[in-house]
Amino acid sequence: MGQGGDHRHAAGNDEELTRALRAAGAGDEAAFAVVYRCVHPGLLRYLRGLVREDAEDVASETWLQIVRDLGRFRGGGADFRRWASTVGRHRAIDHLRRQRSRPRASMLSSDVLELAGADDTSGQVLEALSTVCVLRLVAALPPDQGRAVLLRVVVGLDGPAAARLLGKRPAAVRAAPHRGLRRLARLGAGGCCRP
Repeated sequence: MGQGGDHRHAAGNDEELTRALRAAGAGDEAAFAVVYRCVHPGLLRYLRGLVREDAEDVASETWLQIVRDLGRFRGGGADFRRWASTVGRHRAIDHLRRQRSRPRASMLSSDVLELAGADDTSGQVLEALSTVCVLRLVAALPPDQGRAVLLRVVVGLDGPAAARLLGKRPAAVRAAPHRGLRRLARLGAGGCCRP
């Protein structure tokens, strides 16, 4: 997890995302698929940091709201990433409130029963393990640092956008991911993610 690799990648896709948003707003389904491909991976990683194994469900709720409200959205690619993250955070908060009010029954996940697909199973397992490891490490950070790392590095938001989303000053949000990433490097070097 490089300090800014995802951010640079997200920023590079903002022009493509902006063009796709304009076309998607006009009803172009193929353009909406581009919007989804550009935003969903980072959004899902962010939601995993907030709601762990329920991230897929919360992401579905998030995209339902995004699709419903897309016609009212105004802005470019970076604005859309920030908006999608805000919608996702609100859906995650709602999800966590529902969980607290209603205990969850323990049952065997249907994922366990699925057969392996034609995709590279070993690659999927390694990615899942590294995601679990990173989320475990991020969860060990102080909450402000963890949220800042998720928004800046995983989602790819810039400092001012992450600051607005977190309700913090931009200087505080610039420092938190830096401190968090240094701490993650120390935690990772300690071998907590080795099999």
